[in-house]
Amino acid sequence: MATEILLPRQGQSVESCIIIEWKVNEGDVVTEGQTLCEVETDKATFEVEATASGTVLGIFYPADSDVEVLKVIAAIGEPGEDVSALRPADEEAPVAAVPVVVEEQVKTAPVVATAEAGKTTGISPRAKTLAVQKGVDTSTLAGTGPNGRVIERDVSTAQAVTPTAQAKAAAEGLAIPSAGTGMGGRVISADLVSVAPEAIGAAVALLDFPGNATEIPVKGVRKVVAGRMLASLQNTAQLTLNTSADARSVLGYRSKCKAAPEEAGVGGISINDVVLYATVKTLAEFPELNAHYLGSKIVNFGNIHLGFAVDTPRGLMVPVIRYANLMTLKQLSAETKRLAMACIEGMIEPDALSGGTFTVTNLGAAGIESFTPVLNAPEVGILGVCAIQPKPVMNGAEIEFIPHMGLSFTFDHCAADGAPAARFLVSLKTKLAAFELTLAG
Repeated sequence: MATEILLPRQGQSVESCIIIEWKVNEGDVVTEGQTLCEVETDKATFEVEATASGTVLGIFYPADSDVEVLKVIAAIGEPGEDVSALRPADEEAPVAAVPVVVEEQVKTAPVVATAEAGKTTGISPRAKTLAVQKGVDTSTLAGTGPNGRVIERDVSTAQAVTPTAQAKAAAEGLAIPSAGTGMGGRVISADLVSVAPEAIGAAVALLDFPGNATEIPVKGVRKVVAGRMLASLQNTAQLTLNTSADARSVLGYRSKCKAAPEEAGVGGISINDVVLYATVKTLAEFPELNAHYLGSKIVNFGNIHLGFAVDTPRGLMVPVIRYANLMTLKQLSAETKRLAMACIEGMIEPDALSGGTFTVTNLGAAGIESFTPVLNAPEVGILGVCAIQPKPVMNGAEIEFIPHMGLSFTFDHCAADGAPAARFLVSLKTKLAAFELTLAG
């Protein structure tokens, strides 16, 4: 019976990985422990090893695929075994399905449209295969084939440099050698060579200073956001408190939602939805923070109209979930997605961007560990949600690393004191650390 090769989980907060490169092909004979592919998370790169010896009967996702952890990515067994039942329903085109076309046939091969209107480029199958082997980013290559198509010789002469090495070379003024010691000859950070300061100075002196620059008028959403943020900082006494909450319960609940049957209707509930729900429950205990500060008076609201920040092609928008305190988690999740999509598509109603009594802004997906949110005045508080990171915690005499979600809470000190703001964060931490109990309350 064929053996499934699963994409292993690398850390509690990792939900998917990108397959960078396959080290084997379908039909290859492998031994247990042999490296099958190299994959990447948002934090590290690691190798997936064969868990059995035999023939590679199927590779279910090609390089560059973003695959959920614990998915079946390949199968190993005896030649001739049927592995069709092991293929995931959402698999992309298998690696072996890419036809091999000789360079002489490139004129009749299709080209791929680029984002630039009126221009077509492409890459030949042989060039694509070689690029995967060498780790070359073909989007940076100038093709020498017909219509600018990237062909094999373009990739063979290209310099393969890891993103880390590229960043280090740019930041430290280091020279990149023609070949490296990484896999397939890729240049890694250890291969970089120091450049003499006088050589850098001579090179810079030849450049036209300051180089290309583009003027962008401040208008539209950018102008509105700039004005509001400046006014907020000028007219309020903002103070930010930072802490973190045990995220095991949140991550566990999210995993249960994803694994639930489709008819349960909870598969789309995100970590952000969970945080919004817990925030609403916490605000009900602290009405002084669900308020507007208007200078001569403070207005405490009986209902919670929750704003949340959305990054859109037009800039930052903050739609408002009205009467969020009356919604179930499923209803809150659905309304959040409806409003966010309307913002992104430019279809949001103006009224949906006003009337908030408290705001949440989430930068966790960007890996931000701590930041200072700016109040959406006249609101008294805004919660910043940060990345989930392992945190050392004492467990008796031992240290245990537990995933924690960073929380940054900014409040207007004109309207509230530090003690109630701190108690708000403590209560929110408690609700997140035992979220299923919060949901049952």
